[in-house]
Amino acid sequence: MEVPVYTQIENLKVTIFQAYLFWENIEKNLLNLALRLSMGVREKTDLIVLPEMFNSGFSMNSETLAEEMGGKTMQWMQKMAHQYNCVVTGSLIIKDNENYYNRLVWMEQNGDHKYYDKRHLFGLGDEDRNFSPGKDKLIVELKGWKIRLAVCYDLRFPVWLRNVNEEYDILLLVASWPDKRSAHWRALIPARAIENQSYVIAVNRVGHDGNQVYHGGHSMVIDPYGSTVYYKPEDEDMYTVTINYEELVKIRRQFPFLKDADKFQIE
Repeated sequence: MEVPVYTQIENLKVTIFQAYLFWENIEKNLLNLALRLSMGVREKTDLIVLPEMFNSGFSMNSETLAEEMGGKTMQWMQKMAHQYNCVVTGSLIIKDNENYYNRLVWMEQNGDHKYYDKRHLFGLGDEDRNFSPGKDKLIVELKGWKIRLAVCYDLRFPVWLRNVNEEYDILLLVASWPDKRSAHWRALIPARAIENQSYVIAVNRVGHDGNQVYHGGHSMVIDPYGSTVYYKPEDEDMYTVTINYEELVKIRRQFPFLKDADKFQIE
């Protein structure tokens, strides 16, 4: 394996929004999130990250809540991206060719967008009965950073998230992870950072949903060494963290573990 050649890349400012969500109320969520952003974004940021199904909560009511691509919520995302001159990302329920997807949308300032459909559907919550799984991984680029997108339950599947040949620098995960399994969340996120020698940005929601499932947040940013850059339990929070590229390069050069990884192929 050739030794990677690193170029100078600017640090990245990421705004984490650990939000409270109103159950199955798209209009109310979009209004509230816009208001919170107007009060909470106090500095220039490159990326705003919202939780899983940020416009509705983690609902299986796909037929009622689904929007088409380019619908109300995506228009709202474009407006926010333009207003704050940054990328906005979060997942929502999308209907596409008669299928329903838990779709993580990556919305740029000019309205260009990409998306990742959640691959691992949460069977315990009947997500697999109401949604179709995605098939393709997605790595996007922002200011030279390569960012792998994932959603909630994907966190439990390290083979799917494996960083092959340093193809990504950041693993970005949006979630609606119940508090009763928060110990798993807090263990798996640092594990993904260490084994993939990447930053992990993991954004969860807070509060009870319509099924009285409580979400305790615990959003975090972990560096490639496994150290905590940001961590917030329990309360709604909006925080802008700076991701340092030199630290990533330093760790990968000091501990070049990825070059010894097993080769594999996912079917």
